[in-house]
Amino acid sequence: MNFSNKNVLITGGTTGIGFAAASEFIKADANVWITGRTASNLEKAAAEIRSSKLKTIVCDTSKLSELSLLEESFSKNKDKIDVLFLNAGIGVFAPIGLITEEDFDAQFNTNVKGHFFTLQKLLPHLADGASVIFTSSTVATASNIATAVYSATKAALSKIAQIAANELAGRKIRVNIISPGPIATPGLDSVLSTDAKEIMANAVALQRLGNPDEIAKTVLFLASDGASFITGTEIIADGGYLNYSLR
Repeated sequence: MNFSNKNVLITGGTTGIGFAAASEFIKADANVWITGRTASNLEKAAAEIRSSKLKTIVCDTSKLSELSLLEESFSKNKDKIDVLFLNAGIGVFAPIGLITEEDFDAQFNTNVKGHFFTLQKLLPHLADGASVIFTSSTVATASNIATAVYSATKAALSKIAQIAANELAGRKIRVNIISPGPIATPGLDSVLSTDAKEIMANAVALQRLGNPDEIAKTVLFLASDGASFITGTEIIADGGYLNYSLR
């Protein structure tokens, strides 16, 4: 797939799936912007990718004031966005009885409000015929314990994306959802022990965790002309996790 002369914006692009997607889009000759909450994380990501086609923007997408600055940067440069990958997200995992209001608000502010208002503010800067991709998760339909709030945020995203696909169809903008299963990312490492990750891998039909680059390549497909008749759709990339019957 070739994205030469295409402009790609990825929120949450410093690690994991977002970083892998940025790397793949760069390989496909795209101009790529990534956002992150801190300059240090963005500098580290840029040093690893090492490309003049990569630009970084400090932006906490849960804060409308910072989203306004993100929108302003595209307004000033008059760059039209061909691919918007809404990927920034956080997770706090605990039983319902132990989730705090702070945990609840942090997840909804980043995972739902952040995606919603990033899309809203960047609508004028999306090229007609652009591709918008939301990162949801298999937890949006699964019922795993200790994931009530995180799962609710992902379920909300899926519905927002489906409605956005209808609202933006007049501009030929396609909106789709990628729902990964268990993926070996720094985020997963931060919340699960080695033993827990092994148990999770055993619950996947392919008997392993996914790799971020596998999800990134699916994102590139959804953003490409090869997916020109796909919109309002959820692509589940979970190694058979949701349908595995021998858990």
